[in-house]
Amino acid sequence: MNPAESIDFARQAIYVLLQISTPAMITALVVGLGIGLLQALTQIQEMTLVFVPKIIAIFLVLLITLPFAGSAMNGLMVDIAAKIAAY
Repeated sequence: MNPAESIDFARQAIYVLLQISTPAMITALVVGLGIGLLQALTQIQEMTLVFVPKIIAIFLVLLITLPFAGSAMNGLMVDIAAKIAAY
């Protein structure tokens, strides 16, 4: 395997990582922003108030996107296994 193929594997892995993690990160951002806005409007400054809704929202998003994540990781693994078997 030459360096170009190694870099290609790393690029594919990073791309799959971004595809899988983006929905959860965007959900955490939106929920955190919404809770922060609610806290600013009501002047409730409880630090632990953000964690429970964020955890629940991220869990639900991960459950919804689990088939997509599995498919993306399976596709990457099949590609890597095929290239390994070719050598």
